[in-house]
Amino acid sequence: MSDPNNPISQPVAEDSKADSPAESKDETKESFEALLSQFEKSQTHKTAGGQRLEGTVVAVTADSVLLDIGFKTEGILSLADFTAAGETPKVGDKMTVSVKGRDPEGYYMLSRFKVALPKDWSSLEQAFAEKTTIMGTVTGLIKGGFTVDIGVRAFMPASRSGVRDAVEMEKLVQQEIRCRIIKLDVADEDVVVDRRAVLEEESRAGKERRYSEVKEGEVVHGTVRSLADYGAFVDIGGVDGLLHVGEISWSRVNKPSDVLTVGQEIEAKVLKMDTDRQRISLSMKQLLPHPWDQAGDKFKTGERVRGTVTRTMDFGAFVELEPGIEGLIHISEMSWVKRVKKASDLVKPGDTVEAVILGVSIPERRISLGLKQALGDPWAEVPQKFPVGSVAEGPVISLTKFGAFLQLAEGVEGMIHISDITAEKRLNHPQEALKVGQVVKAQVLELDMEKRRLRLGIKQMQPSSLDEYIAEHKSGDMVTGRMSGVTNGIARVELGEGVYATCKMPVEAPKVEEKPAPAAGKADLSSLSSMLQNRWKSGPPATNTNKGGDSTAGQIRSFKIAKLDAEAKKIELELV
Repeated sequence: MSDPNNPISQPVAEDSKADSPAESKDETKESFEALLSQFEKSQTHKTAGGQRLEGTVVAVTADSVLLDIGFKTEGILSLADFTAAGETPKVGDKMTVSVKGRDPEGYYMLSRFKVALPKDWSSLEQAFAEKTTIMGTVTGLIKGGFTVDIGVRAFMPASRSGVRDAVEMEKLVQQEIRCRIIKLDVADEDVVVDRRAVLEEESRAGKERRYSEVKEGEVVHGTVRSLADYGAFVDIGGVDGLLHVGEISWSRVNKPSDVLTVGQEIEAKVLKMDTDRQRISLSMKQLLPHPWDQAGDKFKTGERVRGTVTRTMDFGAFVELEPGIEGLIHISEMSWVKRVKKASDLVKPGDTVEAVILGVSIPERRISLGLKQALGDPWAEVPQKFPVGSVAEGPVISLTKFGAFLQLAEGVEGMIHISDITAEKRLNHPQEALKVGQVVKAQVLELDMEKRRLRLGIKQMQPSSLDEYIAEHKSGDMVTGRMSGVTNGIARVELGEGVYATCKMPVEAPKVEEKPAPAAGKADLSSLSSMLQNRWKSGPPATNTNKGGDSTAGQIRSFKIAKLDAEAKKIELELV
């Protein structure tokens, strides 16, 4: 029984019964298309929700295109979209776009490819055959990948999505994407799409375009993408440039991470472009004044400066006086005291030192420094402290085959030759008489300020036979000696072993018989006895070089001491 108020329970009209199933299906299709058309028209003038708007390009940046879409805030499109399509947007261009949402900075995210969706299987087959890039909307996340609406339901494997982690995969849902059909089976309605290949192609195209735009000498704005020990990689609008550690600052930078952080925005100068290898070299320091431009006014020879040791080499140490300006301390200018073999024996990186500027060369950008000069020259007072003839005292600091070195003062050494150590015996090596650390006294024999050398002698400090003889006699004493020769009227007389004197001979000397000294004079019997005990023998007669004289070498004569000079260690005689 039918209910007159319930349309479902009403009898079916005869005309309706007469309609065929095919006619009913056509009417349904027409009704759906009409409703869809009416819906699209009703949404044409809406300003959000992904519907079409007319936008005007107001700015083009390194990676984005900004459009005025009639809102308070501009909309934004990726420049890569235009590059992939072979287009170059310009300010003032008008285009149809749709709003997808808003980015973190508040800009409206736009799409201009909404109308590019395939509408039937024939267009899909054509896109598959021609490998055309099409638009689709990610509708869901399923096992192994995503579902994508490209006019029909398609599958996109996760490995071909261009995203890696779960968070990025979730963000991709409900987003418009550009993709390419990589599998199409119309019979089974099996469609597989690939987004990653499109992204990679767009990235390559964007990089090639960017490489063609960047010029050497240009100042670019970029973001630090990653850091390495040798430098920083900076994104300068879709391509990376290398900022070498040496180009970060005029001051020395050990590691880029000391002054830069990932995500930091910087400005840099393009130093070099290698388009074939797609490499860009950047520099931050080239945008700053060169510190050497003012170095000539700041650093003068003779001035004291303070700096930090930046690095050491075998030949010296580099000291940073201010950012970008270094001076070199050569090992020869490091110490008055130590024999420095390599700079690291005395200083190390990070040490703060005070030095004296020895020289400045602005054209060569070099400053020579002296570390030891800042401490004062210990040799400046050597002539006053250690004059020749004076006695010096100090420990033995080293022994060599040829002699020994004494430390006389801080930075002042003296050398005792092996022949000046002792007069008692012949030494084969100084260690036979001396040892390191032993404190000894020595006489200054020679001083050479230019070569900074002091020659010392120990044996000169030991009393000699001559010293003893002079101490035991005085002027006027009568002595006996043996003539050892006459030269230009001056006779050399041996008074004892190792004791010699001089005597001025008369022009005409009387003939002297070889006989004992006359009793009238007081003979020095002790000296004569000493000579006899040592078995002196008379030598052969020597030619007398004194004209008119007949004295011969080997004769024993009596003399009177005319002069004794203990300081000069000289004895002058008169013939009796």
